[in-house]
Amino acid sequence: MSGIPNAAAHTNDFEFAALSEAENYRHALLRAFALHLRGSTLEVGAGIGQVTSLLAQNPAITRLVSLEPNPRFCSRFRASFPDLRLVQGTIDDLPGGEAWNAILSINVLEHIEEDERELAAYREKLAHEKGALCLFVPARPEIYAPIDRDFGHFRRYTRPELRQKLERTGFEIQQLRYYNLAGYFAWWLSFCVLKQRGFHVRAVRWFDRIVFPLTNGLEVKVCPPPIGQSLLAIARVK
Repeated sequence: MSGIPNAAAHTNDFEFAALSEAENYRHALLRAFALHLRGSTLEVGAGIGQVTSLLAQNPAITRLVSLEPNPRFCSRFRASFPDLRLVQGTIDDLPGGEAWNAILSINVLEHIEEDERELAAYREKLAHEKGALCLFVPARPEIYAPIDRDFGHFRRYTRPELRQKLERTGFEIQQLRYYNLAGYFAWWLSFCVLKQRGFHVRAVRWFDRIVFPLTNGLEVKVCPPPIGQSLLAIARVK
């Protein structure tokens, strides 16, 4: 198997209530991947469907399948989105013989100890269509905090590390950049310095409504940041 996500986690809800406030953040992230999310699209790690609901509105996606290994999250997903296709399990549990144009993996890879095996599994699913992997992961090991451990994160990535792992597993990188410079410092202060072990709803809402739109606009329209809270990668099968 490629690995069971969240095997090392010490929290059960992954702060879904607070992170539901990050509406601008989710929309901006999907805009960054928009040109590559089309045709048959597989979402890995759907959680309770906070991103899935937006993917389902994308007319370029003709077939959407979501994967989620956590049975409690699957129950909540199905209650909210009974008409969307959800497979309970990991990439190894997905039926074979299906061709995919895109795979979306947002904040999943860091939960899997054998991350290169997971990437290799993505490549296998995308190989027939020479599809695109839209990947988003936490960045910068120096801000790995107790809350990362609570969430079951095995690592935070550097850009060279992620580049090497993608290339070793047969991907050709089209874009690889740090994402959310302001979030880097907010994470460092909140979780490394102050040692907070959760998100505050009002803080997430304030950051998403006031800080993020401004800083993300600068990152997209002016210059990608030299470091960031996360890494965004778009890669295709060679």
